[in-house]
Amino acid sequence: SSGAESSGAASSLAAPRAPLTVRSASLFQRGRRLRLTVTLREPLLSSRSLSRQHRSLCLLLERRRSGALFAQLCLAPPAGRDRGARVLLTRIARGRAGASRPIAAMIARPSIHRLSVTFTPARVGAAAGPPVSVGGGGTCRLLYPLRPRLARLHTPRLVGCLPARRGSSIFEGPSNRREIALTFDDGPWNDPPSIDFVNLLARYHVPATFFEIGSQISGYDPAGAVERRMLAAGDMIGDHTWTHPDMLTLSAGAQRSQLQLTQHAIKRATGFTPCLWRPPYGAVSSSLSALAGSLGMSTILWNVDPRDWSLPGVGSIEGNVLANARNGAIVDMHFGGGPRQQTLAALPRIITTLRSRGYRLVTLTTLLGMRLIYR
Repeated sequence: SSGAESSGAASSLAAPRAPLTVRSASLFQRGRRLRLTVTLREPLLSSRSLSRQHRSLCLLLERRRSGALFAQLCLAPPAGRDRGARVLLTRIARGRAGASRPIAAMIARPSIHRLSVTFTPARVGAAAGPPVSVGGGGTCRLLYPLRPRLARLHTPRLVGCLPARRGSSIFEGPSNRREIALTFDDGPWNDPPSIDFVNLLARYHVPATFFEIGSQISGYDPAGAVERRMLAAGDMIGDHTWTHPDMLTLSAGAQRSQLQLTQHAIKRATGFTPCLWRPPYGAVSSSLSALAGSLGMSTILWNVDPRDWSLPGVGSIEGNVLANARNGAIVDMHFGGGPRQQTLAALPRIITTLRSRGYRLVTLTTLLGMRLIYR
């Protein structure tokens, strides 16, 4: 919440080594992300060297009104075979620290004296992953600044995104990252209600991409509440045409109308203009992709199809997705157009198994490295 918390950077000591000296520290917001930048007086060789020296570098978070410390984010060395440093979140209640858990964060080192960590505030409230044992348990020796500074935050509003690869169809994401995008077509719908998909994914902290049929929005989500919940949960919304026709049977003018009517319906409901569209039945041509590109949308297809629309059974949907999962996969499922209880029931095992294999489940915009636009 805006201006709700205060923060400070701290170094701690659990062995007879001098504490790190912070020259400067800043925390600022860009869109949905926060970036902490710390400059030290001495070289920071690596997170492993900090661990060996029994030192730590942490961001302390305090309540604005009470001044009570409620969490800390600390730099930690890689785990297992991982090469990159990690950020561990430790919640603190009544002066007692709970278990430390890793959160998703980007760590950069512009120089040997400077470190930056980028994360979303939501990660502080919903850290995923198993508890991590952190030894040492040192006492904080040096605070910077001496008094907490107020971090003035605001709730950003997602209004759009920039398309990738205009004029060509996209079947998959990069193969060099262990990321997979779960996508859903043909909603909003009522069997089961679309909010059931949104809530289940939120419980598992999985962002997904929903491709909507514009004419169905007024019937199944007239106030736009479900769509706004999608965006608030970190999901992405795409255009799936106005009435789900085979677009190759239409004139260029009718194709444009199908796309624009849905874009406008989504924007009216949410304030967000989609930059992704998926052709019904996968029917697309280079000229149609170019038309979508002129409207600011990338054409998205898929490379994993469990054919859940045919109601093959929960086990078949699970098995198909898990057998074909690979780096950069785009999985095409459905949350509308028929009874979709099988798809909903298949999601928990799909999610937990993919995560156990080391995959990160992301939206299409994240998978493709597309820029989101906030106000």
